[in-house]
Amino acid sequence: MAEKSDPNYRIIAENRRARYDYAIESDLECGIMLMGSEVKSLRSGQAQIAESYAAVEDGELWLVNSYIAPYKQAKTFGHDERRRRKLLASKRELARLWAATAKDGMTLVPLVMYFNHRGLVKLKIGIAKGKKLADKRATAAKRDWDKQKRRLLKEMG
Repeated sequence: MAEKSDPNYRIIAENRRARYDYAIESDLECGIMLMGSEVKSLRSGQAQIAESYAAVEDGELWLVNSYIAPYKQAKTFGHDERRRRKLLASKRELARLWAATAKDGMTLVPLVMYFNHRGLVKLKIGIAKGKKLADKRATAAKRDWDKQKRRLLKEMG
């Protein structure tokens, strides 16, 4: 019997450019503190994390410059579209993230925002190092070669 796909799991926003601009060392799933109008807006799929980043400040993890569209029906209890949102992670994870950013010069890049199987909003953050222009060219060349290989294999066999 085939497994049923989870009806609650759904990707809200994805930062597809992050894997091109950064070399992702590892990733971390964390929760996010949201207002009610933000969750309603996310359920309709109106969010963008392409220009955002995460930062560890005063022992707390924050998502900065992410966009969640205003919810039209929430007139008086609406939210600011680009406000800083607190991310939920354990103290051990926070210490590891702070060490990676402060000592190793890494960047915290949001990769995917999604609803998990319980219907809660989660954010996957990548601990990344920025790529140089030559690295980006090498990544593009490898991707093109992989496409060409698949095409050739499809034609041959």
